[in-house]
Amino acid sequence: MFPTVREVLALDPVRHGAPRLVAGEVGLDRRVRWVHVAEVPDIATLLGGGELVLTTGIGLPADDAGLRAFIGDLAGVGVSGLVVELGRRYLDGVPRVMGAAAERHGLPLVELRRATPFVRITEAVHALIVDAQLTELRATEEIHQRFTELSVEGADPGEVVRQAAELSGCPVVLENLSRQVLAYDPAGESAELLLDGWEQHSRRIRPEGRTAYDPDRGWLVTMVGARGQDWGRLLLRWPPGGDLADGQSLPAGGPAPVPTPGRAVATPAGPGGSSPAGPGRLSPAGPGGSSPAPPTRLTILVERAASTLALGRLIRRDAEGLERQLHRTLLTALLDHSWPVDEVALRARALGVVLDRRQLVGVVVRHRADDGGEDTPRHRQPAGSGPLSEPGHSGEALDNVPDAGPARLRDLAEAVGHALREAGLTGLTSALDDQTVGVLLALPDPAAEERTLAAFAAALRRARSDAYATSGGRRSVAGLLVAAGSGVGSLREARRSLIEARQVADAARRDRRDLPIFRLPHVGLAGLLHLLRDEPRVQTFVERQLGALLAYDAQHPREQLLGTLRAYLEQGRNKSAAASAAHLSRPAFYERLARIGRILDVDLDAVDACLSLHVALLALDAIRTP
Repeated sequence: MFPTVREVLALDPVRHGAPRLVAGEVGLDRRVRWVHVAEVPDIATLLGGGELVLTTGIGLPADDAGLRAFIGDLAGVGVSGLVVELGRRYLDGVPRVMGAAAERHGLPLVELRRATPFVRITEAVHALIVDAQLTELRATEEIHQRFTELSVEGADPGEVVRQAAELSGCPVVLENLSRQVLAYDPAGESAELLLDGWEQHSRRIRPEGRTAYDPDRGWLVTMVGARGQDWGRLLLRWPPGGDLADGQSLPAGGPAPVPTPGRAVATPAGPGGSSPAGPGRLSPAGPGGSSPAPPTRLTILVERAASTLALGRLIRRDAEGLERQLHRTLLTALLDHSWPVDEVALRARALGVVLDRRQLVGVVVRHRADDGGEDTPRHRQPAGSGPLSEPGHSGEALDNVPDAGPARLRDLAEAVGHALREAGLTGLTSALDDQTVGVLLALPDPAAEERTLAAFAAALRRARSDAYATSGGRRSVAGLLVAAGSGVGSLREARRSLIEARQVADAARRDRRDLPIFRLPHVGLAGLLHLLRDEPRVQTFVERQLGALLAYDAQHPREQLLGTLRAYLEQGRNKSAAASAAHLSRPAFYERLARIGRILDVDLDAVDACLSLHVALLALDAIRTP
């Protein structure tokens, strides 16, 4: 909120005094907290730092040693600069010893070669500070108002990111813990350049603290999460238009002129060919390539946007009928532990669904692909969202496929309800998110679990076949997938069965077997990790195990030690076979293995260490798979 010395020197009352920079060019971007007029040599003891000192010099020491001490004292307390008006004490210019001392301390020393009322300078600077503070307050108020409205409206992550980019004028990216982009807005810049090689670029952005600025890369970063569980990062590039390689940029229009000590510098010509600062005046622009820290309002903005994103994950909206709403409320209560189990059983019994003393099986029904046809890429649902994630992390998915609309989901829910009635089964059923329908089956006979599930799957297929036949058979029932969790004997364990069913359904989407019912034994470790790929704790495990190596590969793209580690583990730790598979000589392969061991600080001959790394590699593959 405070102007720089360079900006102060561009003000009209200062330019009226024909300023000339004598020394301390490197300090022109210091912030001016206040303007202080002083005519005594020991003024430094009364200052607190950040002041621009104005003086005529009449009270300054007459000897060289005194002048050096005066400049040293000012620099020692952290003043922003020293402005000396010529004509009273010094006629043609300040003593050379003052310039040398100021240059040595990096303290801007400026001469005013024309008489200037100091009060006008003071008023102008203080007005600039107050105006900047008011502008900052107005911007902060608008930020809070905008994101409060987004929170109340339950805006999706894409809209939150778009609003953040619009308010800041900077590119904004939302990523998960594995550095995958969940949403972005390039703020008018090239999206291709923004996202090209994002994971490696993101891994180089490592600011200190929960919200911090990385000056080397030019990104302002804050963590996103709620209730102590982070699930992503929100990044804002400052300044906008910077080079993605190092986050630095030149001001628009090319490099600004750099003042030369002891000489006045004219600014580039303004409209009509005139110089805004006038001939022989100091330019307010900073030196080309500088990247100052972002203003406070941008820090407030990214933190409020992150809070809105976290809150959005805790909000779920429903537009179903009353009965289906009650079913969904009861399923959510089981999954989130928001109601006592006895109360859930009581309310379910009032709906005609008896859950006490029953074998309970969680079932999830969905299409293999989000569009009901072939598998197509989709936006990843953020970890922890939806009713089947960890308690307290309910929210809307990021999936926004046009064909996966409410009508399609409603048709699937109706088919599931019809199949339950046809098979003579009871249970709670409701849409769980934009893609899936969940069922908690209540079976009176535990021994009939497999037979009952098969009957339900057959009835569902018949219901879908009938529906497609009446609509002209435009879709195939082969794209339908039914997954079931393990049966449990009490309502307290029902949540585990439902979560297991959802996980199996997610993993089986890419399984081409046409099984009537998918169960947990049908998916292996890779499938298990695939279905857990959005879980923050899995992503955290991958980062802890492989983060250092991934960061090393990002800094050394020609080496790619991750491939060496993969070959070693996939060949059962057989170094000779792994070297051959990696197309490397044995000495080169052994040297790479030793380097990997040092980077990860692990013993690659230890079975338990290699097992953890192998699991982390499988999880990384699952995370990177669309």
